[in-house]
Amino acid sequence: MSPRHLALAVGLAAVWGYNFVVMQVGLRHFPPLEYAGLRFAMAAFPALLFAGRPGVAWRWVLGVAATLGVGQFGLLLVGMRAGMPAGLTSLVLQVQALFTVVFAVTLLGERLTARRVLGLAVAFAGLAIVAVDFGVSGPLGAFLLCVAAAAAWGLGNVIQRHAAPPDSLRFMIWVSAFSAPPLLLLSLLLEGPLVLSSPAEGWLSLVYVAFISTLGGFGVWGWLLRRYDASTVAPYTLLVPVFGMSSAVLMTGEPLSWPRVLAAVLIVFGVLYAGTQPRGRSALSPFWWRRDGR
Repeated sequence: MSPRHLALAVGLAAVWGYNFVVMQVGLRHFPPLEYAGLRFAMAAFPALLFAGRPGVAWRWVLGVAATLGVGQFGLLLVGMRAGMPAGLTSLVLQVQALFTVVFAVTLLGERLTARRVLGLAVAFAGLAIVAVDFGVSGPLGAFLLCVAAAAAWGLGNVIQRHAAPPDSLRFMIWVSAFSAPPLLLLSLLLEGPLVLSSPAEGWLSLVYVAFISTLGGFGVWGWLLRRYDASTVAPYTLLVPVFGMSSAVLMTGEPLSWPRVLAAVLIVFGVLYAGTQPRGRSALSPFWWRRDGR
């Protein structure tokens, strides 16, 4: 990867890491399901008018919208609203890569190697440390909601890998369009009337997550994947919790205890170890879908 593209990959990780702090700000002004619905509505329109068809069967768009859009972000934002801090959330969500492996093995019949088993064990040990550490000082239910969000993301990854969309940005626009209505309907049913009189801070948060993190982020992601193998690009997503936790410490004063640092090391190492293979073997990354869809 060239230095310019390397900087682009690291910058994307920074954008996605800082995204958690921005979402925490937005949740001060919007209920979580409404916030998720508005995020996807803004990401879809008016971009949908210029995107063209998604390039895959509609069932795959609906499947990813249900798992990644409604499932992941619905559970994630409810968990954050319930007390899960931004930096720790960015770390816990990385276990989506491990859920991706589990679902790929159980649903697609992929081979579970000893290397992946060891990586899974190490990463889940880190997750257990987070559960114990956060369970002492925060609501365990919020933590479990974020773990469930990671599981929904992992299932969405498997569906998206199987669909193998030719253009990740266009696909994400359609996923956003199908995610927004059910999230907003759930918000009306569970959270009451929509809150549209938020101060500028709330709307600026939505602008960031919809246009910079979602459209801009997935646009850059797809551009990189068209130039490099997924196994080259995907490991840079492991920098997301680094930026997420550091930005939360610097901007919100979120505490960073030694157990959380140890957990971060274990989770990142476990995910990276499970997602790579020794030189000379074919690597199947759990971070994202394979470019050939098989």
